[in-house]
Amino acid sequence: MPDSPKRPPRLILASSSPYRRELLERLRVPFDVVVPAIDETPLAGETPEVTALRLAEAKARAVASSLDDAALVIGSDQVATYDGLQVGKPGSHANALAQLQAMRGREVLFHSALCLFDTSSGAAQTVDVVTRVQFRHLPDAALQAYLRAETPYDVAGSAKSEGLGIALLEAIHSDDPTALVGLPLIALSRMLLAAGYPLLGAS
Repeated sequence: MPDSPKRPPRLILASSSPYRRELLERLRVPFDVVVPAIDETPLAGETPEVTALRLAEAKARAVASSLDDAALVIGSDQVATYDGLQVGKPGSHANALAQLQAMRGREVLFHSALCLFDTSSGAAQTVDVVTRVQFRHLPDAALQAYLRAETPYDVAGSAKSEGLGIALLEAIHSDDPTALVGLPLIALSRMLLAAGYPLLGAS
């Protein structure tokens, strides 16, 4: 009797973000969601790239440590930056307005870090996907109208590009079009294939 096909490991998204969940659904693979419990505060003197990479891996490892079976755990984090300043999730209307006022007319870099942690081997694949975003120079009235319509207070930099936030932007430059939304699917697909996960029937 031929051996039955080897069952792929469980895939787990270590995130509370509905945007990342929706993006991962595009790959049409079964996955579970586990919310990691970590402190997301940047460390003193930490660059945006290092912050994003550290938190992406910390999320994946935190969830992996709670499991008792083989799994591939996806962690991701995004940090926006301009003039060396880090820009996180605003959390409120006033903070979001201040972010958009500071970024208008500027180029802002979005660091979308990704980690795929294999609980079987303990191996962690990591990458930082950088997206360059040029913001339009819009008046306060336009920024206020956008914020009232979209309420993007849980989005780094307050610019929800998959929604009305696209109207704030002059240009987007990236090798991975889903990175700006929060989960770089081209990079993730590459990592999953490297880990032997069967995407599109490949192993």
